[in-house]
Amino acid sequence: MNKTTIRYFEQEDILHLVISEEPESRSLELSPGITVELNDQNELIGVEILNASKFLRDAVLESIQAKTLQLLESQAA
Repeated sequence: MNKTTIRYFEQEDILHLVISEEPESRSLELSPGITVELNDQNELIGVEILNASKFLRDAVLESIQAKTLQLLESQAA
């Protein structure tokens, strides 16, 4: 298995997760600003996230809020 690397392009605010250095055969836009890169067997080899700082901030906050709510609910029970 290849080692995943993370590349961040600060000026463009793009995060690129490289799962494999294989050649990209095609890409699919999962949602606005998130594109997956596939090899010729349609296996995931990379992910590109535009506006990465906002995406990560929102994703982290959402996850923390959900876990906090679960913890509070379990303590109340």
